[in-house]
Amino acid sequence: MKTTLTQRFAKFATYTILVLGAAFILLPFLWMISTSLKPDNEVLLMPPKWIPSALQWKNYVDAFKAVPFFTYLKNSIVVTVAITSCELITTILAAFAFARLEFKGRDTLFTLLLATMMIPGELFTITNYSTVTQLGWMNTYRVLIVPFLVSVFYIFLLRQNFMQIPNELYLAAKVDGTSDLKYLWKVMVPLALPTLISITILKMMGAWNSYIWPRLVANDEAHRMITNGLRNAFTETSGDVNYPVQMAAVALVSLPLFLVFVFLRKYIMSGVSRSGIKG
Repeated sequence: MKTTLTQRFAKFATYTILVLGAAFILLPFLWMISTSLKPDNEVLLMPPKWIPSALQWKNYVDAFKAVPFFTYLKNSIVVTVAITSCELITTILAAFAFARLEFKGRDTLFTLLLATMMIPGELFTITNYSTVTQLGWMNTYRVLIVPFLVSVFYIFLLRQNFMQIPNELYLAAKVDGTSDLKYLWKVMVPLALPTLISITILKMMGAWNSYIWPRLVANDEAHRMITNGLRNAFTETSGDVNYPVQMAAVALVSLPLFLVFVFLRKYIMSGVSRSGIKG
């Protein structure tokens, strides 16, 4: 009886903490939606007013009109798709090489790559900025895409997954005369699909939300991404910010990533859990 009461209390405490944590995380998103539907004079009321007196759906229409929304959206889509596609290729090839191919200095090279993960990414900003300036890439799609074609973390994640695939499959395929690329495509990629899907989703979210680098190197109207375009787009001549319209624009931008995460979250968890720590 005592054990049963203890288990029930532990279960109740666990669910209480999870519900409170979920509410804490969802609170900013609920405030964003609420603000996006408010009249301008209700935004800064104290105490805050969660439910608008009248739903202002025109804020979403005004968000489209205030900025070249579709231009910014197109730039974000182009950059996100290009980065994600190219990085998947480099990640798969590099992970396969470090997991299956035998070449001199493989482990040393992999260790050096892992060592770069200890360096904060912000430290690379100055050298990358100097490099792309000398190459004349400023305000182009190349400057937004090329610096992010390789991720050591994703190579490590996929390599750990590849290491869990029995090496006997590879040796048997080599005996049958199967090339490395064919074995990679026909055997290893299908077996590592959950991890690849999780990498794709996480990379898409990271590229879509990128802010600092695009603002530094491609802040012109033709190449501005949607995260940068919405930053100061709703500041009026008086200096006041039209918060309802700004929140409406942010909600529109956040919706695709929200849907991706909601419907594909199981693949993220499955891919990370399958990667393991072998090797």
